[in-house]
This record gives sequence, C-alpha cells and structure tokens, in this order.
Amino acid sequence: MTDKVHLGHRARKRFGQNFLNDDMIIDKIVTAIDPKPADNLVEIGPGLGAITEPVVDLSEKLTVVELDKDLAERLIKHPFMGSKLTVHQGDAMKFDFASLIKDGEKLKIFGNLPYNVSTPLLFHLFEFADHVEHMHFMLQKEVVKRMVANPDSKAFGRLSVMTQYYCNAMPVIEVPPECFKPAPKVDSAVIRLIPKKPEQRSAKSSKILNTVCLEAFNQRRKTLRNSLSNLLTSEEMAEIGIDATKRAENLSLSQFIDIANWIYDNKQ
Repeated sequence: MTDKVHLGHRARKRFGQNFLNDDMIIDKIVTAIDPKPADNLVEIGPGLGAITEPVVDLSEKLTVVELDKDLAERLIKHPFMGSKLTVHQGDAMKFDFASLIKDGEKLKIFGNLPYNVSTPLLFHLFEFADHVEHMHFMLQKEVVKRMVANPDSKAFGRLSVMTQYYCNAMPVIEVPPECFKPAPKVDSAVIRLIPKKPEQRSAKSSKILNTVCLEAFNQRRKTLRNSLSNLLTSEEMAEIGIDATKRAENLSLSQFIDIANWIYDNKQ
C-alpha cells in the first residue's frame, strides 16, 4: 500500500496532510496538553484522530475544526468518539474561536497544523488570545525555531515578534519525519503557547505593530533607515531612541512596541 494511504484515507497534498502514527510521540503530546474532563478543548485538523482519541478518553468532550469533508464525516460517524465530538467542517483560518466560549471558561487549543498555512493560522489564533488558556501545536521545526528566536539571530523575524508579543512560547517535543504517514520532508516540533495577560501587552495597536514588523523584516538586510522609511524618518527614530543604522533583527520586542506606539500617537 502506498505511504500516502493511512487507515484507509489517502493524504491530500492540497490540505498539507501528514498523519502522526507514533504512539510514544502521541503520548508525549497528550501529556503536554494535559486534558481534564471539564476542559473546553478544541482541536484544529484532527485528521484521522491520532491525538483526538486519547484526548477524548481523558476529557469526554472535544470540539474539532476539520477542513477535509471526508475526514469530518468520518469523525461524526466514528463508533466510539462521534457522540463526544462537536465537529465543525470548515477552514480554521475563518473560524470564530470566541464562539466556543461557554460560561467564561477559556479554550485549550491544540493540533497538527498544516505546514503550508501555519503562519497565517497562528496570526488568526493570536486574535483570540484573551479567550485561550494555552495552545499546543505541531509545526515545522524551523517555524518553531523562528517563534522562539531571540534578537540578533537569523531566525528572529516578524513571527518571533508577534508570537512573543501575544504569548510565552516554549518548544516541547521534536518529531522526526518517520513519525508520520506520509513522511514529510522536514523535521517537526511541538510548541506550547501560553497567552499573556492583556496588561502584559503594551502595544496601543497590534495592527500597527504587525505593520512595523512587516516593513522592517520585508527587507531585513537593509538598515532601519531604509526598511522603515515608509513609516519613519531617521530623526523620528532617534526621537524614539532607535538607532537607524541597525537592522530589524537587532531590535528587541519592547523596541518594536515603542515604534508602534510612537506611530499610533503621532501619525494617526
């Protein structure tokens, strides 16, 4: 049987499907999620249920968001899990996760995110940070490295800044390709994201902060004098306390926030 068929389902490239099938890794992921019966749990991209089944065993109820209609139908009709699942068939990048909040209890979100849409999906999820207790995601290992990267490193970029603005981020488990069917061509890793409290996020506009990061890292080899020229002059950067001869990767999260707040106060 082809490596692209697992448990009777053919992996679909357009959905970025790679199905986890290593019991030891699955156990480690479930332990990290630490599901409890009363938890408001949400899984993105449950696929064939490798993580879904052990989580349901421990929690008794689970909401899942699955893009693939065949897999969603398979979960709805599952002989053991079906009655315990609430299945939303659709695109997680368009899903309103705040709609799942009941009685003020925060969400615990997890999933094996498709690598081809992981970054925009993460940015969508950050919008719901105030409704989330924690998130655990399987991602391409290089993406996880970028999320936790420090300034003055090649991996530090817009994803680093925005992840660390919204969350405390910690790598949990590294997962080699042979743990999946079909095996991806890259190494994977699981990351834990614990959203920061609103008072810990001091940007007056997260939209402006994201715009500053887009401009700064779009031409990351250039100095800030050039990369941020559409937003600020060198004199304005000096007023904020930013050295215009540095590159974007040399700034700290707090300095990006300072730039965004100055723009909010002076250029609205």
